[in-house]
Amino acid sequence: MSDVAAHRLDPEAAEPSARAALRGPDGPGRDMIGPAVKYIVLSLAAFVSVFPFFWMLVGTTNSSYDIVRGKAWFGDQLLVNLGNLIEQVDLPRVLFNSFYIAIISTVATLLVSSLAGYAFEIFRHKWRERIFAALLLMLSIPFAALMVPLFVMMASAGLINTYSAIILPTIANIFIIFYFRQATKAFPHELRDAAKIDGLKEWQIFLRVYMPVMRSTYAAATIIVFTLTWNNYLWPLIVLQTNDMKTMVLTISSLNSAYTPDFGVIMVATVITTLPTLIIFFLLQRLFVQGMLGSVK
Repeated sequence: MSDVAAHRLDPEAAEPSARAALRGPDGPGRDMIGPAVKYIVLSLAAFVSVFPFFWMLVGTTNSSYDIVRGKAWFGDQLLVNLGNLIEQVDLPRVLFNSFYIAIISTVATLLVSSLAGYAFEIFRHKWRERIFAALLLMLSIPFAALMVPLFVMMASAGLINTYSAIILPTIANIFIIFYFRQATKAFPHELRDAAKIDGLKEWQIFLRVYMPVMRSTYAAATIIVFTLTWNNYLWPLIVLQTNDMKTMVLTISSLNSAYTPDFGVIMVATVITTLPTLIIFFLLQRLFVQGMLGSVK
């Protein structure tokens, strides 16, 4: 009997060939299919994410007519659009309003909320968990349900159309309190005990020990609070009633609500509004990642 015939009659010898046929071709080509699909999907996701920013930058350099027409490349109207924006809006005043509200709100919120989070985790009390649970429950209340009583409170205090009307309601941020309490669980209590032995008071421990150790948490909270305050729209729209008190977000809204909006001007204002949050994020990006992961160094 020939070798070929013997191979056909031997089932054990035929099994590997059958399995290989069912398995399909192996080799470097097959190994490259998985990564290639991943890169294609990630590239499409990156394009979808980045394209609005590209369109916004392109729009700053084109006229309103070109933007409506769908021109998707850079033009030569940037200085014209910027000049029109400065003519229509008191840009330095609006930027000052936005930066003042955002910076003061961020600093005050970080101080008050970190103190509350520190206290909830460090100090023991039988009502501690119940009070904290009540605070978390308040997160489920929509802001729309609080607007009217909050407006009445601000009107009674004579704070309508003032910076305080924007800043005060944001200071005790429940989410930031929760965030700091969770981060404080990783805070080394031995440091606090050593500081107490050295004679430091509680406020000194907070300022000299807790805050430096938790700097990554503060960085992450800074990005979150600054972004929320800078982009705040609904509440400032209600309580800020004159043009000299408007923020950049309200200014963009007023430009967009015109009878014939100039989209080139709107794009320039949008880019100017976006830059501060991008700068804050890139400056604190490394610490932001550490803070969100709960690292304490």
